[in-house]
Amino acid sequence: MDRNQSVVVTPRDGGGLAPSIDTVGDSDDNAMAEALNGTFKAELVTLHGPWRTRRQLELAIVEWIDWFNYRRLRSEIRDIPPAEQESNWYRQQDLVATTGNL
Repeated sequence: MDRNQSVVVTPRDGGGLAPSIDTVGDSDDNAMAEALNGTFKAELVTLHGPWRTRRQLELAIVEWIDWFNYRRLRSEIRDIPPAEQESNWYRQQDLVATTGNL
Protein backbone atom coordinates (compact mmCIF):
# COMPACT_ATOMS: atom_id res chain seq x y z
CA MET A 1 0.00 0.00 0.00
CA ASP A 2 1.35 3.45 -0.94
CA ARG A 3 1.96 5.55 2.18
CA ASN A 4 -0.30 8.31 0.82
CA GLN A 5 -3.11 5.97 -0.09
CA SER A 6 -6.40 6.57 1.67
CA VAL A 7 -9.04 4.09 2.77
CA VAL A 8 -12.57 4.39 1.40
CA VAL A 9 -15.17 3.97 4.12
CA THR A 10 -18.53 2.62 3.01
CA PRO A 11 -21.70 1.76 4.95
CA ARG A 12 -21.08 -1.96 4.21
CA ASP A 13 -17.96 -2.12 6.37
CA GLY A 14 -19.82 -0.74 9.36
CA GLY A 15 -18.26 2.69 9.03
CA GLY A 16 -15.06 1.58 10.72
CA LEU A 17 -12.26 4.07 10.31
CA ALA A 18 -8.58 3.30 9.90
CA PRO A 19 -5.90 5.55 11.42
CA SER A 20 -3.85 7.79 9.19
CA ILE A 21 -1.08 6.02 7.27
CA ASP A 22 1.35 8.94 7.60
CA THR A 23 3.64 9.32 10.57
CA VAL A 24 3.54 12.33 12.88
CA GLY A 25 5.71 15.21 11.76
CA ASP A 26 5.73 14.39 8.06
CA SER A 27 5.52 17.32 5.69
CA ASP A 28 2.16 15.99 4.55
CA ASP A 29 0.72 16.05 8.08
CA ASN A 30 -2.94 17.07 8.15
CA ALA A 31 -2.70 19.70 10.92
CA MET A 32 -2.32 22.67 8.60
CA ALA A 33 -5.08 21.45 6.28
CA GLU A 34 -7.41 20.94 9.23
CA ALA A 35 -6.65 24.43 10.55
CA LEU A 36 -7.41 25.92 7.13
CA ASN A 37 -10.67 23.95 6.91
CA GLY A 38 -11.69 25.36 10.29
CA THR A 39 -10.93 28.89 9.14
CA PHE A 40 -12.84 28.30 5.90
CA LYS A 41 -15.89 27.02 7.75
CA ALA A 42 -15.86 29.83 10.30
CA GLU A 43 -15.27 32.67 7.85
CA LEU A 44 -17.26 31.57 4.83
CA VAL A 45 -19.72 28.80 5.56
CA THR A 46 -20.94 29.91 8.98
CA LEU A 47 -21.04 33.64 8.22
CA HIS A 48 -22.35 33.61 4.66
CA GLY A 49 -24.11 30.28 4.00
CA PRO A 50 -26.27 28.59 2.95
CA TRP A 51 -26.34 29.07 -0.80
CA ARG A 52 -29.28 28.33 -3.06
CA THR A 53 -27.39 26.78 -5.95
CA ARG A 54 -24.19 24.87 -6.49
CA ARG A 55 -23.01 27.68 -8.79
CA GLN A 56 -23.44 30.27 -6.01
CA LEU A 57 -21.47 28.05 -3.63
CA GLU A 58 -18.67 27.50 -6.15
CA LEU A 59 -18.38 31.24 -6.77
CA ALA A 60 -18.33 31.97 -3.03
CA ILE A 61 -15.53 29.43 -2.54
CA VAL A 62 -13.43 30.86 -5.37
CA GLU A 63 -13.89 34.40 -4.03
CA TRP A 64 -12.93 33.31 -0.50
CA ILE A 65 -9.79 31.54 -1.74
CA ASP A 66 -8.81 34.65 -3.72
CA TRP A 67 -9.32 36.83 -0.65
CA PHE A 68 -7.46 34.39 1.64
CA ASN A 69 -4.47 34.02 -0.67
CA TYR A 70 -4.12 37.56 -2.01
CA ARG A 71 -6.04 40.24 -0.10
CA ARG A 72 -6.45 39.40 3.60
CA LEU A 73 -4.41 41.46 6.02
CA ARG A 74 -1.95 39.45 8.11
CA SER A 75 -0.71 40.81 11.42
CA GLU A 76 2.33 38.52 11.20
CA ILE A 77 3.54 40.51 8.17
CA ARG A 78 2.77 44.09 9.29
CA ASP A 79 -0.94 44.02 8.34
CA ILE A 80 -0.37 43.72 4.61
CA PRO A 81 -1.84 41.13 2.23
CA PRO A 82 0.21 38.00 1.45
CA ALA A 83 0.50 38.96 -2.23
CA GLU A 84 2.03 42.32 -1.30
CA GLN A 85 4.49 40.63 1.09
CA GLU A 86 5.52 38.24 -1.67
CA SER A 87 6.08 41.13 -4.10
CA ASN A 88 8.15 42.94 -1.47
CA TRP A 89 10.25 39.84 -0.86
CA TYR A 90 11.02 39.35 -4.57
CA ARG A 91 11.80 43.05 -4.94
CA GLN A 92 14.26 42.79 -2.03
CA GLN A 93 15.86 39.69 -3.57
CA ASP A 94 16.34 41.56 -6.85
CA LEU A 95 17.90 44.47 -4.95
CA VAL A 96 20.29 42.11 -3.15
CA ALA A 97 21.26 40.46 -6.44
CA THR A 98 21.85 43.86 -8.06
CA THR A 99 23.72 45.63 -5.25
CA GLY A 100 25.15 42.67 -3.38
CA ASN A 101 23.75 43.76 -0.01
CA LEU A 102 20.58 44.76 1.79
